[in-house]
Amino acid sequence: MKPKYKRVILKISGEALAGEDKFGINEDMLCTVAEQVKEIKELGVQIAIVVGGGNFWRGRTSKSMDRTTADYMGMLATVINAMALQDSLENLGLSARVQTAIEMREVAEPYIRRRAISELQNGDIVIFGAGTGNPFFSTDTTAALRAAEIDADVILLAKKVDAVYSDDPEKNCNAIRYEKLTHKEVLEKGLGVMDSTASSLCMDNNIDIHVFALAEKGNMLKAICGEKIGTIIS
Repeated sequence: MKPKYKRVILKISGEALAGEDKFGINEDMLCTVAEQVKEIKELGVQIAIVVGGGNFWRGRTSKSMDRTTADYMGMLATVINAMALQDSLENLGLSARVQTAIEMREVAEPYIRRRAISELQNGDIVIFGAGTGNPFFSTDTTAALRAAEIDADVILLAKKVDAVYSDDPEKNCNAIRYEKLTHKEVLEKGLGVMDSTASSLCMDNNIDIHVFALAEKGNMLKAICGEKIGTIIS
């Protein structure tokens, strides 16, 4: 199989890592992710990963806590997931580095753009933790920002659902499934693919997004080879 993309940002939600447990890290799901990453790495693709933290903490759902404090707690949750993913990838013989937007040198490297690009070119998988390092910005925005910074060809958005829908397909059986969308349509329709900041950043920088289900084995390989699965936003 021939990959369509040379360098990608893989965005993995924290909820996806929780799998059926719905909280914390499901080790079977973690292994599934690592195995799929290995499949595309063996094609020679340069892979950077942005991971969320919703399996541990979602600051936006807190009613009483200060938003800034809640967001920083969420950033720390992403680092837990990044370290777990790094360990899982290394167990498969892959070289993985964690870079964090908030310095914590004992467990990760600080995020430095040139270093990240150098590590990707040397064959390492780079995992970005701690979001952008700023409150009020989601990990979706982090994925868009890092994609622009490292000149990624596409954002592979691995989620619990298999595509973008007009409504939550679990709650509305009449929800429309989209195969193709533009960034402008995502914003105008208010579709919950990414938050508006991330969508605008992708639109302004001509970054394509490919949305697909993470749980189904082989989907990551299909997406990297340009097969028609999920939804493509361009």
